[in-house]
Amino acid sequence: MNKEFDVKSINIDFVIKLIDDQFPEYNNLPIKEVQEQGWDNRTYRIGTNKLIRLPSAEYYSIKIPKEQKYLPLIAPYLTTSISKPIKIGKPNSLYPFNFAIYEWIDGTSANLLKFNDKNLEMIATDLVNFLNELHSIDNLDGPAPGKHNGWGGADLQLFDKDTKNQIDKLSNVINKTKSLDLWRKAKNSKWNKKPVWIHGDFYFGNFLIKNNRLTGVIDFGGMAKGDPAKDLGIAWTFLKNRSREIFKNKIKYDLDTWIRAKGWVLWKATFELCKTKNKTSEYANSQKKIIKDILKDN
Repeated sequence: MNKEFDVKSINIDFVIKLIDDQFPEYNNLPIKEVQEQGWDNRTYRIGTNKLIRLPSAEYYSIKIPKEQKYLPLIAPYLTTSISKPIKIGKPNSLYPFNFAIYEWIDGTSANLLKFNDKNLEMIATDLVNFLNELHSIDNLDGPAPGKHNGWGGADLQLFDKDTKNQIDKLSNVINKTKSLDLWRKAKNSKWNKKPVWIHGDFYFGNFLIKNNRLTGVIDFGGMAKGDPAKDLGIAWTFLKNRSREIFKNKIKYDLDTWIRAKGWVLWKATFELCKTKNKTSEYANSQKKIIKDILKDN
């Protein structure tokens, strides 16, 4: 059963108790909350060069052993810093899930920053370099897509029913005909080559930026070996204008792979839009803009 944990009970005092219990060697280090907490995990900085990440539910915690196993193996192939596991914590009476301590990477989460077009163009090149390196790792076995990563990198047909329902529910706010046409093309397209390593959650909240350059990529809970299309969705969810063109031109995938990338974006954007009550809110409008952009490019 996928238990959830009350994230409201996690605070600095809670983290201190957890560290005292399992990692007393760190109990003399200052603890600081990291700005802009996500839902999947709560993150705190330990001293100057470590962080602790606490999953908010059992589902997110099952990704931690995978990161512990594979991140040290793929890191040598990448020039961009990625999360480096240091220790794994075990469930106890205080906290019911696996958790982990990682090496700190200097930089600010991209979702806390504003970028002009020139900044995005530089970052787009960095993202291309990262994905080209990651997708080119060919001598390292890894897990196939599955429940552990939300089926990222798997066949889009798995999401067919949900996506059609989402599009139908949004017929008054998005172009239903064009959306269904794009989805049909995407789900009928297949990755017929060797599976490649993917990040699986290549979202700008997982990019660390310093001086308008990519300094790190974090949160590899969605990693697997599969279809790379999902990683390419960042072209529409983060990049725009010339930065989008730079990204698309420097990553050499065929038209079908780009269509599947749009399919992943359509599934996710319609999902987010469906669960957003206020369809005229800033967040809802951002999802509508994403959908409009992928339909325009279709």
